[in-house]
Order: sequence, then C-alpha cells, then structure tokens
Amino acid sequence: MRTSSSTRGRRTRSRRNAVAAVAGLATCAVLVTGCDSGGDGGTGKGDDGNKQVTLRIGTFGSFGYDNTTGAKLYAEYERLHPNIKIVESNVADGQKYWDTLKLRLSRNSGLADIQAVEVGYIAEATGPAMAGKWVDLSKTGGATPGAFLDWKAKQATTADGKLIGLGTDIGPMAICYNKDLFAKAKLPTDRAAVAALWKGDWAKFIEAGKTYQKNAPEGTAFHDSASGLFNAVVSSQPVQYANEKGELDYENSPGVKKAWDVAAEAAQSGLTAKLRQFDEKGTWNAGFKNSQFATVACPSWMTGIIKDQAGPANQGKWDIAPAPESGNWGGSFLAVPKSGEHAEEAAKLAAWLTAPEQHAKVFQVNGNIPSTKDTLASPAVRDAKLPYFGETPVGQIYSEVAAGIKAVPISRWDGQVKTFVTDNGILDIEQRGTDPAKAWENVRKLVNDKIEK
Repeated sequence: MRTSSSTRGRRTRSRRNAVAAVAGLATCAVLVTGCDSGGDGGTGKGDDGNKQVTLRIGTFGSFGYDNTTGAKLYAEYERLHPNIKIVESNVADGQKYWDTLKLRLSRNSGLADIQAVEVGYIAEATGPAMAGKWVDLSKTGGATPGAFLDWKAKQATTADGKLIGLGTDIGPMAICYNKDLFAKAKLPTDRAAVAALWKGDWAKFIEAGKTYQKNAPEGTAFHDSASGLFNAVVSSQPVQYANEKGELDYENSPGVKKAWDVAAEAAQSGLTAKLRQFDEKGTWNAGFKNSQFATVACPSWMTGIIKDQAGPANQGKWDIAPAPESGNWGGSFLAVPKSGEHAEEAAKLAAWLTAPEQHAKVFQVNGNIPSTKDTLASPAVRDAKLPYFGETPVGQIYSEVAAGIKAVPISRWDGQVKTFVTDNGILDIEQRGTDPAKAWENVRKLVNDKIEK
C-alpha cells in the first residue's frame, strides 16, 4: 500500500497507501465501498449453475490488483471462479477512507466484502472496540498465517489471538529522483553518487536540496512535499508516535521531533513544491507528469504511483537511491467484515490476493514489496527490475532495506496523529508560512480535542 498522506498515504499505504486512477471520483467511490453496478446484484446464476456472487473490495491508493494498470488479479480470479465478479472502489485520501470505514463499522452497514486497512490504523482495528467486527482469517479462507513476516502478522493479531488482516505489502523506503532535473541543476545522476550526497544523515538531504535550488530549472523544486518528507524521516526512526508499551506519546518522541525539524527546515528554505500528497484535486499527481519536483520520498509502493502519474512521457527519467536512513513507511492489510453477506467467499479472495504467488505478480508490475517471507527472499523480487525505471535494480534496493526493517510500537492513534501533524501542522508551515512553534501548538490542540486517550 500502500501508505496515503496518512501513510500508503500513501497513503500510509498509508500505503500504505497510493493514487492510481482516482481522478473524478464518483460519490459512491468516495464512500469507500461503491454503489451497485447494476445487473443481478449478486443474486443471479452463473453459467455453471452456481450462485453468481459480486464481491466488493474497498481500497485506497495503489494496491496493484486492478485490471487497468495493475497485475490484473481481479480478472485472473474471475477466470478461475466464473461465478465471482469483483468490484473495487478506490479512493485517494487514506484518512477519509478510514474515517468512513470506522463509521460504517460502527453501524455494521455499507461495508465492502473486503476492506483494506493501512498499518497506521491496524492497532485501532485490532483494539477492543473493533476486534470483534472482523472475520478471523487464521481459520477462514485458507490463508497461511505463517507465510507472512512474523512482525507483519503480529500487527494484525488481536489480544485474544485472532488474525483480522492479511498482509499486502510493506514499505521499505528509498528516494526516487528525476535524473533530467538533477542534470539540469548540476547534481550527479549516477545512483551511487546521488546516494553519497545524503548518506546517513537527513540534514545532508536538506543540504543537497539547497544545492539543487541554486541551479533549479525554472518552476521546479527539490522535493514534492514537506509532509511527505516528515513521513519519510519519522518512518526511519526507532521511536515514532508510541512508546514501547504501545501508548501514544508523540510529544516526547525523538523521532517525531527530528522529522518535524527536518520538514520545517525544508518548508522554510523553499525546497518543496508545496504540494499536499494524495490530494483529491490531483495537483500532486500532475506534479509528476509536469516534472515539478526532483525528488520524492519513495517507499516501494510509491514506484507504482510514479509510473501511473508521471506517465509514458517520463519513462526512464526516474531513478532510485537509498534514503539517508532506512525505514518502513506504510504497508497494508486486507480484512473481511463479519457483517458482509459473502464473508466466506471474501475470505477466500483475500487469502488468494495475499498469497506469495500474487505478491510476486503485484511486485513485478507495481513495485509493491511483498510481506510474505518466501516471496520477499525470492529471485523474482531480489533480481527484479521495473520497466518504467529502466535498468535500476529495484528489487535489490528495496530488498536490502526490507531485510533491516524492525517493527516499532504502534498505538491505535498513530494514523490520526500523523494526519494532524502533516495535513495541519506541516502544511501550515509550508503553505501559509505559520511559525513552526505555533503550528506545533495547533497540532497539540487538535490531538487533545479530537483524541480520547
């Protein structure tokens, strides 16, 4: 995921995540699950005499399953199961997606048969208020829980041992950069030389940005978004929003402070294009197509967004270098609400979509790094290149980062706090010139007003 402006975006998925084919969203898409597409409404008969079933899947960002720009997994599953029709509703904004999903869960109404959940919200989804609303996927659908990275499966496990989400992707992070813009700004374009500009220190990344701006092509900026930079930095830190007990403690987090300071400096130094990631107006998307910025923090799922949004005209212009510090931004899960009419069929589809074979297919098309152990370690991933990025060793770059990922404590409020920090605090500094101290105080007030800790 897939992380959103909240992680996949993303998103997360945020991732995680993010933004394929969402321009001109219909009202039903914004409401997560979509409207009825006509036909028999899931009650007719298929050619084989079996009941025709329509399975609806709610996603955000770019999961890479779709039949247009993704791995065409829906079409493949429908061929294997002639009585199944799959309808995906996808939105750009991960926070709005989650807010709508929570409301519908509280009412047990209007839910898709499968709902994506970004990692920033998984602690809330497994918490006491929601844990009972999901199907236990360790017992239904035929998934193999042991196939997933241990820490990934643990994130989606409730206190009483139920597995409510199957891992889609993880978000090992790098920096994607536009080679043409780097060349015009008299910066190196070779991958190793670019990585050397900022190796080991986000402060060096800021300095590289200041060097870029001295010779920047007209109308361009070094980085897309201060909020995206904040997410990248905090995702690379061992302490983020929660303490080791899983309690929200963002105010005392050295990781949050470091990310805030780096992002604020980038914004105040004019290094960003002042864009809001995953915005519904498509302004950020257009920034890729129009080459408005030279770098973007690039968890693995971001490669799919670049491909889709920068478009064919920019193929081969983007490359990938290691980030100053390795981290994991985003990653998502597929969950099945208990209240769904077709919960058993949905659990089978969720298990199939997240099986190692399908993980590999999504990676080869979309770049989403899989969360299943064998797929992550396979030559299909480690040796892979994405056509859009030419000879860039995408699999090698992201696999090396993924190997070092360590799970960090997460609280049920991480996703919400991240949204307040980025969409209110950092964006105020970047777009409105708000003093960072004032912007931080505004974030604190929002958290205190909106979150019952």
